[in-house]
Amino acid sequence: MIKVEKFVFNPFSENTFILWDDESKEAIIVDPGCSDEGEENILIEFISTNELKLKYLINTHCHIDHIFGCKFIKEKYNPTFLVPEKDLPLLQNAAKQAEMLGVEIRNPPQPDQLLYEELALTLNQSEIKSIFTPGHTPGEFCLYLENEKILISGDVLFKASIGRTDLWGGNYNTLINSINTKLLVLPNDVKVYPGHGEETTIGYEKENNPFLNS
Repeated sequence: MIKVEKFVFNPFSENTFILWDDESKEAIIVDPGCSDEGEENILIEFISTNELKLKYLINTHCHIDHIFGCKFIKEKYNPTFLVPEKDLPLLQNAAKQAEMLGVEIRNPPQPDQLLYEELALTLNQSEIKSIFTPGHTPGEFCLYLENEKILISGDVLFKASIGRTDLWGGNYNTLINSINTKLLVLPNDVKVYPGHGEETTIGYEKENNPFLNS
C-alpha cells in the first residue's frame, strides 16, 4: 500500500510530498521545499519515525520554491536525484532565481538522472509513471501511480485552477494542451496532489475548473 504525506514549506507555501510503500518502507520525496533548519528537521523526524528508506528525490519542475531542499535531501539521504531535462537551466540558476525573489538557497546538486516519459520507477511493486506536461515550465512532469490512482501534479493542475504561465518558459496554450491531453484522460477518481493548495480529483476538475470549462 502506498501512503502519501504532505508538508507545506517555505514562504511560498509549497507542497512537499513523501510517498512510501508501507511494506518495504521504500520512499520518494517530491519537490522538497524545506528552506530552513526547522523545516528540514520536520522531514528528518518523519522519515526516522516511519523508518523510511529514501530511494528517489524527484523534482516535477525546478522553480525555486520546489528545489530549496534538494541539496539537504541529497546530502542527508543520497537518494537518486531526478529532474526534467528542459528544466536544467532553472536548476542551474537557482541562485539567480533566489536573488530575484530576495531569498537565499543552498545551490542544488546536479541530478543523477533525467526524467522521461518511458521511465518507470518503482516503490516495491508499485510503478510510478512520468507524464510530460510542459506549459508552467518547459520541462515539467507529473508523477502517476496508476494502480493507486494517485497523481502528483506539480504546478500544472490545482484545485479549480492551473499553473502560472507568466514565468520563464511558461506558455498558456501548451499548459492547457498538457492538461487536456495528458491529465483529463485519466480516470475521474484519480486523486490529484498539487504543488500548492489542497487535493482534488480529475473528475472534480473536469466539472469545476473554470480554466478548463471556459
